Amino acid sequence: MALRIELKPHEKFIIGGAVIRNGGSRCELLIENNVPIMREKNILKPVEADTPCKRIYFVIQLMYIEPGEMATHHKIYWELVRDVLKAAPSLTPLIDQISEEIISNRHYQALKLARELIRSEEMLVNYVRNANGGLSAESGGGVDGSGS
Repeated sequence: MALRIELKPHEKFIIGGAVIRNGGSRCELLIENNVPIMREKNILKPVEADTPCKRIYFVIQLMYIEPGEMATHHKIYWELVRDVLKAAPSLTPLIDQISEEIISNRHYQALKLARELIRSEEMLVNYVRNANGGLSAESGGGVDGSGS
């Protein structure tokens, strides 16, 4: 069964590693085979990967759209995961779920979970800021308040 995608005028998306931009009118595409697809609203640009969990999302995004570089992306992913878990061990269950999806080659599902990870990171950072009277997470220990 084909995947039906409706695009807004000038909307960008990635299909099979190629960045494509729609023209000036709405358009409907039918994708007949299994290929990585990401809509513009879900694409994280390198400059936007400005937190540890956003960097995790970005490297998973690369796994999804650049499968030929998987070994490099996996190495970066596991380094980022180690650093995040050291700073915020409370994120372990969610990162475990993401890692399971990656190991099973379900990168799109991993991306969905990574969006939750980013939201959790934002909540933890806000919690630490509020608990420390506005101090940054760096000066207050781990971002989950564990001091780890």
